[in-house]
Amino acid sequence: MADRPPSEIARETLKQLAARRLAPTPDNYQALYEEIAGTRMAGAFPEGPLRHILRVLPGQTPAQRRLLGQFEAAIDQGDWSQLQGVLVGYANLGLHSGSTAPVEVAPPPAPGAAAASPGILPDDMAEQLARLIENTLPGLGEDDARVHELAAQLTQFLRQPAPPVSTLVLMLNNFSYRLSFATEDQASIRAGLLALLRMVFENIAVLSQDDQWLQGQAEALMAASAPPLTLRRLDDVQRRLKDVIFKQNEARERSVQAQQQMKDLLATFIERLAQITASSSTYHEKMERCAEQIGRATSLDQITPLLEEVMGATRAMALDTRLTRDELQNLRERSEARHAEIAKLQEELDRASAQARHDPLTGSLNRKGLDEALEREVARALRNDAPLCVALLDVDNFKAINDRLGHTAGDEALKHLAGVTREVMRPQDQLARYGGEEFVIVLPDTALAQGVEAMARLQRELTTRYFLKDQEKVLITFSAGVAQVAPQETTADAIRRADQGMYLAKRSGKNRVMAA
Repeated sequence: MADRPPSEIARETLKQLAARRLAPTPDNYQALYEEIAGTRMAGAFPEGPLRHILRVLPGQTPAQRRLLGQFEAAIDQGDWSQLQGVLVGYANLGLHSGSTAPVEVAPPPAPGAAAASPGILPDDMAEQLARLIENTLPGLGEDDARVHELAAQLTQFLRQPAPPVSTLVLMLNNFSYRLSFATEDQASIRAGLLALLRMVFENIAVLSQDDQWLQGQAEALMAASAPPLTLRRLDDVQRRLKDVIFKQNEARERSVQAQQQMKDLLATFIERLAQITASSSTYHEKMERCAEQIGRATSLDQITPLLEEVMGATRAMALDTRLTRDELQNLRERSEARHAEIAKLQEELDRASAQARHDPLTGSLNRKGLDEALEREVARALRNDAPLCVALLDVDNFKAINDRLGHTAGDEALKHLAGVTREVMRPQDQLARYGGEEFVIVLPDTALAQGVEAMARLQRELTTRYFLKDQEKVLITFSAGVAQVAPQETTADAIRRADQGMYLAKRSGKNRVMAA
């Protein structure tokens, strides 16, 4: 009967409804239709009951929230296959991490997906997959023991002789499904740690509002820790933070020491004032007593010892006053020295930017930071047999900008150039202020032709981003020389060659890039 056309089955269904005297309801019609056709029609998708279940499912963890979203999407699409996968996912989350089951049940493949063809995986491909899995695990941490257990099972299976593809596909599905939750958790952890780190830097900036250098370093830390992070940017954050911590500790220790010395001086000063007051009171009392006795004296013999007592007290008072005066003078000099030391400390902190690794105006590396960056990149280039370029660029007509718009505008122009450069160049490229309006850009993994093209690209980008000063658009251009560091060449020699290329670009009409 299954081969009969639907129209014939429908007519027979209506006849049977009449013959059996059944009410012509949808349920009776469907039951008779299925009976005559010999098939069973799919039931309606229970959207209402499933949405009731959706409201009571847990959604506290990132993995649970992700499953909730998939569950709701499956209901919206009426997709039984996707719904089954979500339910299996909730079951997997409830499994104990110490389960000895060899594999977890992965979500079923999407409808219409081709089944894996049976076969044997080549040994070299199996070994590459095993290494890929092992290299993935260090980035997941130790929070999810189950994903490590699945990885161990999978790598052990891959290193067996001739692993069958059909079993491998199932195990890979299980591992990748669990891996997706583990990587999502790790991403949330990294985002949370970055947020906490930024809060610390913001707090440093708030607490150092009176210290322009320290506040500038805190702002640079916030900028350097903004995602996405790379190992080079993390290294930059670490170096900046070391500078900040060192200067904070130095300032705090010297400030505490100076404050304690001021307290000691003040305590000594108060003590000496009290002694002066006590000596003065004793002297005045003695003078009054002697004056009273002199007034009552009737002979010279009675007055003579009183006069000797007055002279002795006066000499003692004069001596004590002279000693106290000298001591107070010494205290005053020491106090002034402490005040000068505190003022000098602040001046030293203001000059600390010259000793740090970053230029306070543009936020780029200074000479010290450049030397350290070049040392690292040269060692890395030699280790990996990779090319390394340095570019030296000089702002065109910078003196004219200063003369026409003022030195403040000149500083703003340099900051504009540095900002555009950081946006255009790659994350691994490093910008350093070499002096005045000269900058050096370190270009790792870059051959000479690529370095020239990178500088030309930066020049084109600058022509689209005008520097604004008092509503006036000012075009900032530069001339640059690029040199590739030779294997036995010092970085100083490479920069010298780039400098020669820059001067050649200047003589050729400016706003040009020359290979050196």
